[in-house]
Amino acid sequence: MEVLITEISCCFNNKYSIKLTSLGKKIRGDLMAEVKVDVKGETCPVPLVEMRKAIKNASEGEIIEVEGTHPASKKEIPMAVEALGSEIVDIQETNGVWKIKIRK
Repeated sequence: MEVLITEISCCFNNKYSIKLTSLGKKIRGDLMAEVKVDVKGETCPVPLVEMRKAIKNASEGEIIEVEGTHPASKKEIPMAVEALGSEIVDIQETNGVWKIKIRK
């Protein structure tokens, strides 16, 4: 099994930072990757915009995990995912922090 880990930290307009982590595992010739988008503490429209960017940059079949705290974004992101033709894999919330997993 091959494992490739890439981590990128970005800061936009000195307002917030986003941590993207890509983890790829080669199993039986299939490449599975996961991109993490951390938007905890951010309000609309930031979580939705960053989710859209991650989907746009992801390869077909990749998993994008968006982690945030804004309640309205937790409701808006699944609707946007459907409109973009992607799939919600899982939604979880613990202590006010939600995680939404999306397959492109």
